[in-house]
Amino acid sequence: MAPDTPTRLLDGLTPAQFMQRHWQRKPLLIRGAFERFRPPLTIAQVKRLARRDDVESRLVWREAGQWQMERGPFSRLPPAREPEWSLLVQGVNLHDDAAAELMAQFRFVPDARLDDVMISIATDRGGVGPHFDSYDVFLLQGSGRRRWRIGRQRDLDLDPDAPLKILRRFEPTEEFVLEAGDMLYLPPAYAHDGIAEGDDCMTISIGFRSPSLGELARGMLEFASESLSERAPAALRGHYRDAGQPAVDRPAALPEDLVQAALAAASAVKFDAQMAARYLGCWLTEPKPEVVFEPADPDTVPDLERNWPATGALVLDRRTQMIYRDKMLFVNGEMAPVAAGGALRALADERRLACGARGPARLRDGERAALQEWLEAGWLHYRP
Repeated sequence: MAPDTPTRLLDGLTPAQFMQRHWQRKPLLIRGAFERFRPPLTIAQVKRLARRDDVESRLVWREAGQWQMERGPFSRLPPAREPEWSLLVQGVNLHDDAAAELMAQFRFVPDARLDDVMISIATDRGGVGPHFDSYDVFLLQGSGRRRWRIGRQRDLDLDPDAPLKILRRFEPTEEFVLEAGDMLYLPPAYAHDGIAEGDDCMTISIGFRSPSLGELARGMLEFASESLSERAPAALRGHYRDAGQPAVDRPAALPEDLVQAALAAASAVKFDAQMAARYLGCWLTEPKPEVVFEPADPDTVPDLERNWPATGALVLDRRTQMIYRDKMLFVNGEMAPVAAGGALRALADERRLACGARGPARLRDGERAALQEWLEAGWLHYRP
């Protein structure tokens, strides 16, 4: 999506205007974000996903005024005629092409921030209670109606007795009813409560990754530790020495020189943009635990190094994550053995690479071999 082209998806704003005015700042209600919208899955298909053990799902309901929650998979669900229950299914984009295509509509935000598509279905008065998220979210109404109450409250204390994160005190300031195709954007920490009005209510949430600063720090430190075990800098080779250490009469006291040596050793670790990029590139593209790639059938995979296809395209699997920075390229948790040349950047940005007679001329040394490896691993597919 072109950053400076107005779009119905964002209520007539350009992506650049939306990011400047609303992203992480204030909500945006978008009536008819999708004209004549049809959800990527039916309610029956969402229920079938919830039966699978490789799909994360939750059932939320109220019983005697108390919130209850159970995690899937579910062999049976409450009857559709029974009110006040909700089924939430995470990562639908990993299991369905149409859901993955829907999430791609939001790629005006960097892929490094996109997380997943969650679909929730609910019977009359169903919901998950007033809560807030630590990340940005687009709430797209797939079918039926849902009433949203929202508020920018400072009191974010949670109910300690609830099995999920529900606000102890909710103070809404605005209220909207969304119908199919309507969408509501909410920035992080914006309190909200959505309640289904009638049956067959489906809401599609497009969520974004928002790691805590502590999580980033721990990740960098762990990555640095792993890097040191592979190749330590010269300043960290050798052992602590204390020639001249005097005899002591308090042997349990920790020597000051050892403390300073530890600090000096830690300061010798070089934290720079390249290390951060390597850590983030591998971490952000790491497939989710439930993702398993099936190797391609050798009889159906073209030999890209010997016989480049004259037609068709190479298309990334919907579960493959691919990002780059400068010459570094990251795919599914690994740093690629080749540099991020123009063709591979195009593959990452467009998620497809056209074949044809000019294809090999666009590829550098080693890039065809890398593409062949990803093709055989099931990370990439050839579409005639």
